[in-house]
Amino acid sequence: MATTALNTVDILARLVACPTVSRDSNKPLIDWIRNYLGDIGIDSHLVPDAAGGKFNLFASVGPYEEGGIILSGHTDVVPVDGQSWSSDPFELTSRGTRLHARGACDMKGFIAATLAQVPAWKASQLTRPVHLMFSYDEEVGCLGAPSMIVAAKQALPTPSAVFVGEPTNMRVANQHKGICLLRTCVKGVEAHSSLTHQGLSAVMLAGELIAKLQQLADDLAARAAAEAPTPASCHLEPPYTTISVNRIQGGTAINILAAVCEFDWDIRTLPGDTSAGLLAALSNLATVRLAQLFREGKRCEVKTSVRTDVPPLQAHAGFAEQLAHAANASMTTPIGVPFATEGGLFQAAGWSTVVCGPGSIEQAHKPDEYIERTELAACDAFLRRAVIRQCLGEAL
Repeated sequence: MATTALNTVDILARLVACPTVSRDSNKPLIDWIRNYLGDIGIDSHLVPDAAGGKFNLFASVGPYEEGGIILSGHTDVVPVDGQSWSSDPFELTSRGTRLHARGACDMKGFIAATLAQVPAWKASQLTRPVHLMFSYDEEVGCLGAPSMIVAAKQALPTPSAVFVGEPTNMRVANQHKGICLLRTCVKGVEAHSSLTHQGLSAVMLAGELIAKLQQLADDLAARAAAEAPTPASCHLEPPYTTISVNRIQGGTAINILAAVCEFDWDIRTLPGDTSAGLLAALSNLATVRLAQLFREGKRCEVKTSVRTDVPPLQAHAGFAEQLAHAANASMTTPIGVPFATEGGLFQAAGWSTVVCGPGSIEQAHKPDEYIERTELAACDAFLRRAVIRQCLGEAL
């Protein structure tokens, strides 16, 4: 079958067959997309990571003019390790109205729908361009998108709107929280566990810091409960900034005071909030506690590193939201979504941005992940209508 004859489901089958788990390279998928676009006569540009094993890709269909649309998606998926699947997670399996595979919903369905439209856009007399932007490592902190956005700002004419195709059941989402991913490394003093006065378990000290984070998290929740919801929070759940410690490891034996303990945690900030104050509160506790331990002759350390800090998407009723609603068959009130996306990064770059894509986030990251065929059809229609309106200048 010629590449130009592939429909959305055909392309989705090819995309999910590339097991682009974030820990692995996405090069096979990027190579397939690049060849597909090249067969249609579309040049693409690659932005690799520092190691050269993962790649962002961006490409444009249509004239080099301002006012076009960016269609953005991430190519990586979460692991299937330990999950019980009813079929091969990297083979698209049809069961009734549902298409099952890892990434079918989050978010190769949107990428497939976008790529399926390219031959028609290429054959049309577009007056403004459609830009495709596909990133790596979104699932582990939106690591690829920043360099892609920098490169695209230098190479592309200014767009009018960005659609990030994360699963929203094709509803228009104009806000979400930001996410700051952190790692705290605690160094204690090793000793026999019977001689606690001679050392300090790094695990115990880490526990004190984690207890402080829990206190801060509880304070945020209590403050939100005592106050009326703000416009920034009324569409987000829960309607306050959250803190969560999700991974911890340390120690070598049950009878040795642990020398090292590390824990990974995140802050999910409301639009308008920042992580700086929460980081400062933890740092202040660590400073006080380390000084106390130093006076006891115990030289310990606490270091917190920010692995990534993705800004929230702020509701602004901009052009992207207006165009998305015009292209959406069901005119509904914009929503907020509970998960972070690359949308905040595009918005921070100065581009009007919304999140709108096929499928439900409730199906993402689960065994037997799926997308409904009707969702893909709705996405196909949405993309056609958006391009007709903005890039062909025709009335809907």
